[in-house]
Amino acid sequence: MYNRRLFLGTAFGAGAAALTGSAFAQSWKDKYPELVLAVVPAENASGVSERYAPFVEYLSKELGTKVTLRVANDYAAVIEGQRNGTIHIAGYGPASYSRAVVTGVKVEPFRTTVNNDGTVGYYSVFYVRADSPYKSIDDLKGKNLGLVDPNSTSGNNVPRFVLNKLKINPESYFAHVTYTGSHENAVIALQQKTVDVAANWWNAEDDSNLSRMVAKGLAKKEDFRIIYKSDLIPNSPYAYLDSLPADLKAAIWKAFKEAPTKNKAAFDKLSDG
Repeated sequence: MYNRRLFLGTAFGAGAAALTGSAFAQSWKDKYPELVLAVVPAENASGVSERYAPFVEYLSKELGTKVTLRVANDYAAVIEGQRNGTIHIAGYGPASYSRAVVTGVKVEPFRTTVNNDGTVGYYSVFYVRADSPYKSIDDLKGKNLGLVDPNSTSGNNVPRFVLNKLKINPESYFAHVTYTGSHENAVIALQQKTVDVAANWWNAEDDSNLSRMVAKGLAKKEDFRIIYKSDLIPNSPYAYLDSLPADLKAAIWKAFKEAPTKNKAAFDKLSDG
């Protein structure tokens, strides 16, 4: 069971939040008859579409306009989509959001998730196969490393930061460094022995990419071991274009805020897929 159960929002003034009346709503609907929400899959694209479908339906109903889900190929596609204005709302990782801002994309973070225990974060871990002899990163010199995506926080940036602290250059320390394309693919690469160690996200024993894969019958928990866990990483933000009208931002902010209570099934589906 994935444990992120509430949306935590940035401050939004009562006056701005009140800009959701029919007159204001009609003004932005004329310009935005359709809104695009983009996310990057940690799993296969069809799985993401299935998980997000009820939430997208909920947003469409609450906003009174069509919301379309775009499952991006990678984080770079989300960044560029917001840069050119074709993606109105995006689900980022901490590192990809930072990259978007640093490279000049004009976006505003408005929501993240809170875990059941009150924490607002998750971890990057290194998995090895349970039947392997590897006990630590020191044992993996000359072996194959599986990362996720260049803009993935837990699947690339944090692992590289960790290795750098250990004075390890991945490209020279490991025989091969492979970007697998998704967190799910990284586990599959490890499962198939394409790589000897794989980076992934993890929040708890029953709250990780691996636990999702186990629930879907794609992996067995006992086949893997964690040999390293990072410090806590801030949870991933949702961000909308800062060029959106204030009343539209307020409506989006409100819809996300109320999702856990207004449509608990749709919100839970985001986490339990």
